[in-house]
Amino acid sequence: MKSRSQDQSFSDSRELDRSYDPLTGNPPSKPNKKTIKQRFLKLLPCCRSGSSSSITQSNISDDDELSTVRYRPERIDRLVQQTNFTKKELQVLYRGFKNECPSGVVNEETFKSIYSQFFPHGDSSMYAHFLFEAFDTHNNGSVSFEDFIVSLSIILRGSITDKLNWAFNLYDLNKDGCITREEMTDIMGSIYDMMGKYTYPCMKDNASKEHVDNFFQKMDKNKDGVVTIEEFLDTCQKDESIMQSMHMFDNVI
Repeated sequence: MKSRSQDQSFSDSRELDRSYDPLTGNPPSKPNKKTIKQRFLKLLPCCRSGSSSSITQSNISDDDELSTVRYRPERIDRLVQQTNFTKKELQVLYRGFKNECPSGVVNEETFKSIYSQFFPHGDSSMYAHFLFEAFDTHNNGSVSFEDFIVSLSIILRGSITDKLNWAFNLYDLNKDGCITREEMTDIMGSIYDMMGKYTYPCMKDNASKEHVDNFFQKMDKNKDGVVTIEEFLDTCQKDESIMQSMHMFDNVI
């Protein structure tokens, strides 16, 4: 016999993905799935809609989805409080997440596979690895819906300071509180690998190194060879182009 908490968790999950109508007790009419997967994939940072290959739609039924989900997310009301998304937005995002990750969590290999669809002419595996680690806030080798949605909320709806702190954490690969030249070289190398060799205009062979040099020339105020969070925030907040880029995803959803 199921415990009350298990029943509640199941009900919350069904409410979250709209497979259950809490008012009538019956499944509602199926929502339009035409753009669910595209919406989910569009939300990943550094993705451009024009660079993705055509994506076929999954026709998994609600019953199949519910039977395969092993991980139950937190209550939707709590996620509304923790993020800047509405209940309806969370329901759409959760359905997209489940279509890609029926188990309720995504591991690194699956994450890389999803991300690679946007960069067919490059190698996105290393950048996807860095991005996955930024989403994996519990360092357990998997990203749950809560992990994903909290980070996504910061990227899309967070304050300027929150967004910059998230970006700094992405670049600070060993999470020691500062960005080294080696870390930035790895990040920039992964980005250039991801974009591929067939970009227009063609990138110079030393473009990655020049980008790193410019980064440290601008950010490393005391010239000690590392960039602290204070230096990073101060420089970014005074740079008009960076501030404009912080609003790039404001109207994605």
